[in-house]
Amino acid sequence: MRARETHLSWLGIVRLGLVQTALGAIVVLTTSTMNRVMVVELALPAMLPGALVAVHYMMQMLRPRLGHGSDVGGRRTPWIIGGMGVLAIGGVSAALATAWMTSSALLGTIAAVGAFVLIGLGVGAAGTSLLVLLAKCVAPERRAAAATIVWVMMIAGFAVTAGTAGHFLDPFSPARLVNVTAVVAALAFVVTLLAVRGVEPDRSMHPTDSTSDRPSTSAFRRALAEVWQEQDARRFTIFVFVSMLSYSLQDLILEPFAGTVFGMTPGESTKLAGLQHSGTLLGMIVVAVAGSGPAMLRFGSLRAWAIGGCIASAVALFGLTTAGVLGPGWPLRANAMLLGAANGAFAVAAIGSMMTLASAGGKSREGIRMGLWGAAQAIAFGVGGFLGTAAADIARLFLGSPAAAYALVFCLEGFLFLVSARLAMGIAMPASARSVKESLPTGGRGAALLNRG
Repeated sequence: MRARETHLSWLGIVRLGLVQTALGAIVVLTTSTMNRVMVVELALPAMLPGALVAVHYMMQMLRPRLGHGSDVGGRRTPWIIGGMGVLAIGGVSAALATAWMTSSALLGTIAAVGAFVLIGLGVGAAGTSLLVLLAKCVAPERRAAAATIVWVMMIAGFAVTAGTAGHFLDPFSPARLVNVTAVVAALAFVVTLLAVRGVEPDRSMHPTDSTSDRPSTSAFRRALAEVWQEQDARRFTIFVFVSMLSYSLQDLILEPFAGTVFGMTPGESTKLAGLQHSGTLLGMIVVAVAGSGPAMLRFGSLRAWAIGGCIASAVALFGLTTAGVLGPGWPLRANAMLLGAANGAFAVAAIGSMMTLASAGGKSREGIRMGLWGAAQAIAFGVGGFLGTAAADIARLFLGSPAAAYALVFCLEGFLFLVSARLAMGIAMPASARSVKESLPTGGRGAALLNRG
């Protein structure tokens, strides 16, 4: 029988959020800065960094296996630290490989592939175990806010690193890229060590019921098969894939749409994207307050917010479909803000729901469940951007009108979000998680902790 769980304080949640900040700091250099260097400074084909990022996503398909490893071990901290170490090595290796491309594009590319394999493994190991640890240690009534805090702190890692590293990268040279990346990676690893220190209870206080397993291929396959047989775990995996595919499909086409159909300049379309991201942050905050704010403001459930966010996202995408038909007369900025807010609400609610469902099936399979959902999300993001642009190109070829092509793609995305909402309706949540108010402490006794893997 499990010992009583210890809930994290708000400070503890922020500490674990720092791990996401550190993770985001390394990832943004590899997927954004090095991307630009390869294409602009080195004049290499844009498909090269695109393929390397795809390698990073492909490796995250191993998240269920990595999650199983932490299930067997019974502790998540070693996997978080180990994953960040691998990620740091991968980030520095990617910078070295990029510098190598200046003298030998072929050898540098081969080295970069190996580096991005490490990056994908590091993100998968650290990210999966971090979310499991949060799920096991965060009280039910704080999960919505915890999801928002972790997400926002990851975005903060992107923003702070991009701005600071950009300052030190000028005037650019391959050596500067390596040095800056090495400093960021070292700082990220140190921050991770400090952030997780003493957060996870000793294993003896939380014995695992999977100690009979061994970290072998046969044990993993058996555990994965057991999880896949769980109806809600299987349904939630499909929901995560479809919803995140819908979420990522418009990432690369909204700005081209604004420029082509509404005649916006690059600066104006960038501001439009910023407005959308502001809406995303707003949606996250609303769900966080509804789930973890003052009692008088709490309402709804994570499941209801996930369903509502999907439906609102569909409405916003149908609005963009109308914009493609009507043209410049449509309130595009308000539409982008609505899309961002709906996406933010749905995303945070989905993460909070993961925390609740991860251990709902019992048998200490939290890591596999979270890994399975993380892999579904990674695959969706890996193909979503490409499919969105490809669909727009194909539609334009057949329809002959850019506006009509974009409108068709937005419409298809909207229907995918409606499908996502329908999938979410079919997922049963544990009774103590169905209502935010139901999960509040009563009679001097706290509600049972719903683990997340």
